[in-house]
Amino acid sequence: MEKTVRKKGIWALAAIGLVLALVAGIRLYGAFYDRKMPNFSGTYEFFVRPGMEPSAVVDTLLQSGIVLNARSLQRTLDPLKSMKVGHYTVDRKSSSKYVARMLANGWQTPVNLTLSGTIRTPQVLARKIGNQMLADSAAVAEFALSADSLSRYGIPPSLLFTIVIPDTYQVTWTSSVREIFDRFKKEADAFWTEERVKLARDRGLDPVGVSTLASIVDGETQYGPEQPTVAGVYLNRLRLGMPLQADPTVAFCFDYSLSRILTRHLEVDSPYNTYRYAGLPPGPISCPPKSCLEAVLHAQNHQYLYFCADPSFNGTHRFAATYTEHLNNARAFQRALDARTKK
Repeated sequence: MEKTVRKKGIWALAAIGLVLALVAGIRLYGAFYDRKMPNFSGTYEFFVRPGMEPSAVVDTLLQSGIVLNARSLQRTLDPLKSMKVGHYTVDRKSSSKYVARMLANGWQTPVNLTLSGTIRTPQVLARKIGNQMLADSAAVAEFALSADSLSRYGIPPSLLFTIVIPDTYQVTWTSSVREIFDRFKKEADAFWTEERVKLARDRGLDPVGVSTLASIVDGETQYGPEQPTVAGVYLNRLRLGMPLQADPTVAFCFDYSLSRILTRHLEVDSPYNTYRYAGLPPGPISCPPKSCLEAVLHAQNHQYLYFCADPSFNGTHRFAATYTEHLNNARAFQRALDARTKK
């Protein structure tokens, strides 16, 4: 009897030991899996926003449909005491433990900050940046309009668009406003190679003048093949001392609020009004894209002094070397416009 009791006790201890060993084994395997085993079937990008809890990150990753072991992810991320705000990426090589370390240390994946389309004002620029970055658009606008902020680049607010070139920039999503503009300035400096500065000088311009004229070209035509021809017209006028008489500069004087520029608008007293003041305006009237900057630097050499919208309304222009020829083109366009209005 005593033997039987002792035997049962041994078996009970053995069973308990086996259970404990099994639990320990499971825990060891779990720890090994969490640390070493890839836990995702694909690549996924996600954001950790201010105030976000680890459980919300887990939910975000689970919704991606690429998590192989949900429990591994939960037991690794849920205990996190802090996470760095940012933009992150997991892939097929990522373990749960790596994700936890990535979030704790802020190992971000860069994002593409794309500036494209028409950017006529600092406020529009600010919205485009604010829509893609953590930085608030109001803070961006405040920086872009601040003489103190822009003094670090040696420019006043009127020359903001000389250091911003529409492009796609790889940046950290959490970059400060100053860091974003530092990047713009760095890329603008890189654009102005010795060769481009020489091309500008050959046309009687400096980089600021090129940016200013390029912004006018951008306001006149969106048709790329025609931009060097339009640039050539304005360069011809500058060489002859003729007023540029560029409608986009008048639109700028009215904050682009006019649906149509009338004769009375041409009288506005502003240094940006190229109908009243000869030469280039004080600075760019919009953010010129690279195509327009290159159009000025590689302007077409011709004798044209005038251009008018083509009566076919296809977005192109008719060019003329004489005012008489220009009047004929203008009349043709007006007839086409009248005919279209009557329909």
